[in-house]
Amino acid sequence: MPSNDQTVTVVGELGSAPERQPFLPPATHPVRGVVWAVHLAAPLLGLWLLLRFPDRLNVRWEHHVSHFWLIVGVAGVNVALGLLISQAATRRRDARLLLVSLVFLSSAGFFLLHGLATPQIILLKGSYGFDIGQPVGLTLAAVLAFASALPLSERAAAAVLARADLLRACLVLLLVAWGWASLVEGLTPLSAPPPPGGASIGALTWVAAALYALAAALMFRIHRRRPSAMIISLVTAYALLGEAMIAGHFRPNWVMSWWEWHLLLTMAFVFVGYSAYIQFRREGSSQGLFDSVALAATVRRIQGQYDQALEELVGHLRRMGERGAGAPVATRLAGKFRLTEGQAAVLDRAGQALAAERELSLRLGALVDVGRQARVGLREEDLLAHALDRVREAYGDVRIGLVSAGRVPLGGRSFSADDFKDGEPVPGAGTVVHPLTVKGVLAGALEVPVGTTRQDEALAATLASQVSIALENARLYSELETLFRQYMSPDVAASLLADPAQAALGGSLVELTALFADLKGFTSFSERVEPGEIVEMLNRYHAAAVPCVLRNGGTIVQFVGDALLALFNAPATQERHAEQAARAALEMQEAAEEIAAGHEGYPRFRVGINTGMALVGNIGSPELRGFNAMGDAVNVAARLESLAQPGTVVIGATTREQIGAAATVRPLGPLALKGKEQSVEAFVLTALGR
Repeated sequence: MPSNDQTVTVVGELGSAPERQPFLPPATHPVRGVVWAVHLAAPLLGLWLLLRFPDRLNVRWEHHVSHFWLIVGVAGVNVALGLLISQAATRRRDARLLLVSLVFLSSAGFFLLHGLATPQIILLKGSYGFDIGQPVGLTLAAVLAFASALPLSERAAAAVLARADLLRACLVLLLVAWGWASLVEGLTPLSAPPPPGGASIGALTWVAAALYALAAALMFRIHRRRPSAMIISLVTAYALLGEAMIAGHFRPNWVMSWWEWHLLLTMAFVFVGYSAYIQFRREGSSQGLFDSVALAATVRRIQGQYDQALEELVGHLRRMGERGAGAPVATRLAGKFRLTEGQAAVLDRAGQALAAERELSLRLGALVDVGRQARVGLREEDLLAHALDRVREAYGDVRIGLVSAGRVPLGGRSFSADDFKDGEPVPGAGTVVHPLTVKGVLAGALEVPVGTTRQDEALAATLASQVSIALENARLYSELETLFRQYMSPDVAASLLADPAQAALGGSLVELTALFADLKGFTSFSERVEPGEIVEMLNRYHAAAVPCVLRNGGTIVQFVGDALLALFNAPATQERHAEQAARAALEMQEAAEEIAAGHEGYPRFRVGINTGMALVGNIGSPELRGFNAMGDAVNVAARLESLAQPGTVVIGATTREQIGAAATVRPLGPLALKGKEQSVEAFVLTALGR
């Protein structure tokens, strides 16, 4: 199973302030780390001095009452800490906290039994249990401390939690049995007087000291991943308990070296107790004192509860904002997450700040989306509908009104240009109305709710500006659609709108396929009929031909009487432009035949197509210009068109080569074209495969 102790964010109790670090990790604060190490080394140095100079330093001081009250007082502090950590373990369902609580309870229990066995308190001369009770208790605590510092897997943690009651019961039974055996005279060897020079547990002393050292090292690794004052307190406590085992190994009783291990025990327990007290004073609650010690899985679960609380708080705040009333939300959440009044207040402020931040993010996102929609190509109705749907998600009940008969009806009110002096908005009850303008003239109005965030008014003004731009773009584009595009190909118009620099005189050399088409017999037809009928005939043919070209990606460059010129692969790029031009030509002939079949005497289309290099661009003068193509390839297409029979399509050799096997053709052989020194291969295109 993977370890639960991965790098995670440290979280305290919900709503608590970030944990300060009175004990900073040596890796990041080397000076403090050295001081911390010196403090741990000082007791061992003192023990060495006491043992090195026994006559001068390791003097005897036997005071039973002082010993008893010292033990009872420290054991009481230790029991309180053990019970607090045990409660935290139960509340958080955390195996590490359970094991740490057993460390404190076991050491406290045996320490208390050691104090009760003080000579002349209950027993006259003490007992064997008095001498070895505390070392035995510290050895048991060492095993538990080492287990608590291990990176427990999920399965191991679950197994420990499943036996929580059993572990506590066994500890209580062991303490009761040890106390009974040590304090009832004559019952067991533990109640007998200690041997001269004191008793010892031998090699177990060094095993326990080693376990404490390993536990401290493992806890320090956890501290490096998620620094915490409580974890470093446990590291220090484990180190001091290991030193207490070493100091307690050296006898006899009541000398200074013997008192030293009592002092080390006291320091270890008081150290953790003081850290817990400082954190309690800062947070005002004991709920999250030991959360940083918990397994990483527990920390993540606490973080999830914290996120859940904030999400619930933010959602409630937003609903309150919509209703416009409500009591402080954190008051209701305080009971659910067991928060103190101070923590509930912090959570309430955090929720309000987060709610405001999310509102701001939603509104900025809506502005960006409206800006994306403010482009050419969308009809005014569609643009306003999309924009209104999007901004209502972020701003609430946003309304848009457009000018009708010089006034803007909006929300039961009516506005005119005079209401927006110098473009200033009109405030309302919880709303603000901004003008929408097109070319500086009032075109409508936008009503936006304000008051949720401090930036509402500025955001409303920006939103109105974006909607104005979108509205102006839509209307200008509609004018272009009506006027501009009726005089040129949609591709040319779109290209010029995207890059106005393309309107400059000049061009570029590109490969294209040119399609020329005209009506054979147009002149004789014109002599026989009225001018009105000529226009009607041309419009019918061109109305049928133009969609064929556009549908296949072509660009119609010009109409000259009965003739038209279309380009493929210019200005819009096409991969198979020769094939698309051929397909457009065949569709044109098919459509023209349907028209001619119902009108006797109508002329027929003839089409010429050629592929090659040509200069494509704007040709003319600064005052008047047109988009066109010039080059031999275009001239050859015109010559092929003049040689084609009515109802046929003639293509050049390059066009036929690019189409390939899909073309069904009838060769015309080498043709002598006007203006060409060399003959040109040409083909009559009769069909085109898919």
